[in-house]
Amino acid sequence: MRALPLMLLLALPAGAQAPESRILSLEDAESSAREHQPQLRSAQAGTDAARARVDQSRSGLLPQVNANASYEVGTNNRNVVQTAPGTGSNPTVTGTSRRFSAGVTATQLLYDFGRTTGRYNASKQSAEAQTQNQEQVLQDVLLDVRSAYFNVLTQKALLDVARETLQSEEARLRQVTAAVQVGSRPEIDLLQQRTARANAQVANIRAQNAYATAKAQLNQAMGVETPTDYSVQDVSVVPLEGEDQPLDPLVTRALAARSDVAARDRQIQAQELTVRATGGGYWPSLNATANVADTGEDPVVDNRLNATGGLSLSWPLFQGGLTRAQVSEQRATLRDLQAQRDLLRQQVRLQVEQARLAVVASREALSAAEEAQVNARERLRLAEGRYQAGVGNIIELSDAQVAYTNAAAQHVQANYDLATSRATLARALGSEALKTAVAAR
Repeated sequence: MRALPLMLLLALPAGAQAPESRILSLEDAESSAREHQPQLRSAQAGTDAARARVDQSRSGLLPQVNANASYEVGTNNRNVVQTAPGTGSNPTVTGTSRRFSAGVTATQLLYDFGRTTGRYNASKQSAEAQTQNQEQVLQDVLLDVRSAYFNVLTQKALLDVARETLQSEEARLRQVTAAVQVGSRPEIDLLQQRTARANAQVANIRAQNAYATAKAQLNQAMGVETPTDYSVQDVSVVPLEGEDQPLDPLVTRALAARSDVAARDRQIQAQELTVRATGGGYWPSLNATANVADTGEDPVVDNRLNATGGLSLSWPLFQGGLTRAQVSEQRATLRDLQAQRDLLRQQVRLQVEQARLAVVASREALSAAEEAQVNARERLRLAEGRYQAGVGNIIELSDAQVAYTNAAAQHVQANYDLATSRATLARALGSEALKTAVAAR
């Protein structure tokens, strides 16, 4: 995936960027993902299929009506017995028989000890579980979009740092060249500065490629196949409500809000109903039947309409242990789902704790990065003054420039690490919404 953006960049003049004709906001990116992301369409299809299975299981509770019709034509050959002796063999008379039959049969389940109703209720719980799974997929997609969006912002800011560094190195190269030409500086300073400028060019090219790649990844997260001729709008993530709370209240909040936890509970409820429904196989089922039929040689002339009705009781007395084995299987599945629910609760606790710690660490790192950038900027200013005054050397100045570039990049990374950490914490807490504010650049 990294080759294509690099090829596009190499096709441009050095230091050039593909034109950015529009601004993409975080809200636009999320809306695009809701509309185009294939994962969401797949999840919606799964929900639709689950709801269709509910209708399938409900059909067993409704009357079952079947119609049938048949028309048969055949030969009817018979021998005619002669009354006078010695008249020869008995002649054969050939005839044609016709029979028409048509009827309608209706069957209604009256009671089967909860087998059909249990399967129906279990399918409804399964459909609710799939609906919760669909919500979980949406939250995961939104987190992917937000992470990719913040990565684009990061790479964009790092590209600005790389460009600023390159401009500084080029300006310094002109100064050093002039100083060497007049003999106030040794020629080794010029070689050192040329190397610094070349390194800045390499860093700028890599930053361009990283920025283009990040936008391609954002397109994938949004589920679109469009050009990346856009610039992302800078945003800052507002602190989450309760992000400084102790762990246990946050975990309780997450367990109550997360859709995957709700889906697992629904699956357990569905399986409990399935166990009870399967156990109904030990007992009989009672059905009411009714039939109306028309039989005869001709459906119009020979019309003999008959109607019947009654009750039927079906009881599987022995099936070789089939029902017992089915109940055992369903109970084992229930235990498996219960174990998965406990595992999920532990995972939720770990995810919330990790996300909470990441937010705390990112805030502290951002504060330290801001101080480091201020100090590095001052160091660079002093180094430039010393070099111009003739008391500093080019190595000192180059080291100060590298330190400032690294500090600026570190500050950029820390800033968007905090935004990503808050988005991850919001996902861990089961919150789809993420409050942001447009950041000034």
